[in-house]
Amino acid sequence: MQKRPTKSQGQHGRPRLAPQQVRIIGGEWKRRLLPVVDALGLRPTPDRVRETVFNWIHHQVGGDWAQTDCLDLFAGSGALGFEAASRGARSVTMLDFNGPAARQLQENKDMLKAENVNVLRGDAFAVARDLAARGQRYDVIFLDPPYQQELIARALPLCIDLLSADGMVYVEAEFALPQGEASPDWLAPWELVRADKAGMVFYHLLKPGNQQNDNLHENKA
Repeated sequence: MQKRPTKSQGQHGRPRLAPQQVRIIGGEWKRRLLPVVDALGLRPTPDRVRETVFNWIHHQVGGDWAQTDCLDLFAGSGALGFEAASRGARSVTMLDFNGPAARQLQENKDMLKAENVNVLRGDAFAVARDLAARGQRYDVIFLDPPYQQELIARALPLCIDLLSADGMVYVEAEFALPQGEASPDWLAPWELVRADKAGMVFYHLLKPGNQQNDNLHENKA
């Protein structure tokens, strides 16, 4: 199995030290630095990308973070989840399979006294199915899994049953999500709301297409 490239590699493949901290860029904890474990493949979302993405999401939720529930399925450094919590999200559930990473997430939660954050350790796919079966629904799902393992194709279909009405999914990948005739079956139910690229990072905001949205509204009713 090909291993996921890390942000500890430069754009030209030259190794450099992995980042040991991530900086929150907005909200209550703006400029706070959070420790990050030095784990294989851990790639904190760059500041510039987070700033753009959270501007997108802020617009989509009408600035009403206090009514927004978030799920970070592959939390890693926690950069996305803690950013949402800092901006006042009603709840943020952060999940990671890696033991040291999950422990660091819990320590950072405790350090920030982040009562709106819940840290879980487990397999993303098993936990996602369990959450959906228990009726848990989220307004924003962050999907930033390890690269080159086709995890987005496996995880994205599970997000449909986890979204609230008008919910959205943020997807970060090493490739642009294909659209039009090139779109694979697992991407067909989704509408691309926004997309951009920074360096080697492709990032996207997705919502279920019209038919899926109708189903979500019916389920909520």
